Amino acid sequence: MKSILKTFIDYSLFEKYGKEYFINNKIIPIYEDNIYLKIAVCSNSNLLTVKDDFDKLISYQEINELELLFILSNLDKKIALFNLASKSIFQNSFEKYISDFLEEVLLFSVELRASDIHIERYMDLILFKFRVDGRLKTFFAFEYDFFKYISSYIKLISNLDITQVRIPLDGRFSLLINEKNFDFRVSTMPTIDSESIVLRVLDNKNINKNLRTLGLSSNLLEILNESLKLTQGLILISGPTGSGKTTTLYSILKELDSEEKKIITVEDPIEYKIDSICQVAINNKIGLSFELVLKNILRQDPDVIFIGEVRDKFSLDIALQASLTGHLVIASIHANNAVETISRLVDLDADPFLISSTLKLIMAQRLVLNYCNFCKAKGCEKCNFTKYYDRSNIAEILRIDEKISSFIFKKSDINEIKEYLKTIKFKTMLDDGKQKVEENITSLDEVYKVISY
Repeated sequence: MKSILKTFIDYSLFEKYGKEYFINNKIIPIYEDNIYLKIAVCSNSNLLTVKDDFDKLISYQEINELELLFILSNLDKKIALFNLASKSIFQNSFEKYISDFLEEVLLFSVELRASDIHIERYMDLILFKFRVDGRLKTFFAFEYDFFKYISSYIKLISNLDITQVRIPLDGRFSLLINEKNFDFRVSTMPTIDSESIVLRVLDNKNINKNLRTLGLSSNLLEILNESLKLTQGLILISGPTGSGKTTTLYSILKELDSEEKKIITVEDPIEYKIDSICQVAINNKIGLSFELVLKNILRQDPDVIFIGEVRDKFSLDIALQASLTGHLVIASIHANNAVETISRLVDLDADPFLISSTLKLIMAQRLVLNYCNFCKAKGCEKCNFTKYYDRSNIAEILRIDEKISSFIFKKSDINEIKEYLKTIKFKTMLDDGKQKVEENITSLDEVYKVISY
């Protein structure tokens, strides 16, 4: 059954014939000419009088019912976007309508809890996709002629060169939405026949989460909280891109934040601002490199050091040295699971003695979609008819005990550590995921989507 999400839908037809008719009968008008009206229908559409209701030949396309309901959801917003985009082109009035259009899109994305907005070309269309709970979905499509208007305006308000389309550009802008200030990070990328524009929504919604609202299992939360009482050592949060490491790290920072502690972060870039913490943004253009900051960070007399990402031998060595000399160091690292995180540290050619002496805890994690509580996984407007709403962490936490420390120091084969973990009944991410399935929080399919072992 073919999708019509990447199809130009003439939303003016909803106003012309009455949107209630289409909503009540589960019908989507796609386009019309002097002879034909093309409509999209599903197995539960009411088609008894459709030929009598329109003085035209009817062309049908069957689509999935959840997709049809998704397109009919938030209909007033989609009609408003269509009208503003149409006026921008046909009245050739750039500033009058395009700013209203962008504001409507951004408001729409914020209401839907989107983390990113993707604007890209698809054949003769421009697609507006929102990433909600990690999933990318097309919410609106319009004629490609509109692309130059929206691209130029976004670059203009981001202080970028609107004439430059051949190289990647990065910028930022702010907007007041519903009396709340939102920051948007802009990235443009030249493609073979157009540009791809991505807006990252920086609304501090993730920083409002704390360790208790991340969806961690109670036993893992208890272990993590206990480790945060340490005054020195290295704590690593590992996982691939998009596994929620940043949100977990910021939640940890909020937990540690107090008047009695000097906390310094080294980030590239700073995702969210925490007023009471010293955050350093890497800026290679002016020579403020990762290496330079890390070389000088201990002179600032910190209690806690937060390193956005351990990316090479240098950053790892600094983290190990700092944690050896009386500092609590918290960092993220790319690795599939807790045991492979140890292998990754060894691969970065760090001193085994330093690793075994300083490494206290590894938390490896993923994000899984939660069943929508509004519709009990049937599909509704709240979950964009996906049956899922929001996400939870599934994780494994490896505390570095004397035995594991000894394995690391002796450069033991990683399989020896795995065998030892079996003897202490170590709970893996998969175990944690299956527990959440038993608790009816998510599905087994969702767990296996994010776990590769």
